[in-house]
Amino acid sequence: MAEIIEALVDGGKANAGPPLGPALGPLGLNIMAVIKEINEKTKAFHGMKVPVKVTVNTETKTFEVSVGTPPTSALIKKELGIEKGSGDARNQKVGNLTIEQVKKIAAMKETSLLGKDVKERAREIIGTCQSMGITVEGKNPKEMLKEIDNGKYDEVLR
Repeated sequence: MAEIIEALVDGGKANAGPPLGPALGPLGLNIMAVIKEINEKTKAFHGMKVPVKVTVNTETKTFEVSVGTPPTSALIKKELGIEKGSGDARNQKVGNLTIEQVKKIAAMKETSLLGKDVKERAREIIGTCQSMGITVEGKNPKEMLKEIDNGKYDEVLR
């Protein structure tokens, strides 16, 4: 019989306190082993809330940790060091990403984006920039998407 525990933890900083400790304790697991694995798998998301799922086999006392990724907007905000996106995305810009930063975020979100390659995933990230009031390479995201479609960034987006 498998037991599933889902929680939102700070990237790389999970601990045996709530919400994990009280949920894992009754299952007879080595809680610190679970916490150590969660922290190892979430360290790339330091400073962000990360969804994790711990699947426990209650018969064999084995467990498996799977990690979700924070929302694209949270990764963009962290990359730019800003608190929030623009309240008026069309007229007020709050930051600028480089194409390398877009590629980095696309790599972090690889498993949860629909695009089948780096170029398509980068397009999804740039679409989020559009709604947040963020430029890419100093350009309007729509203009950037046209340049990507025309192959201008094919070398970078491999």
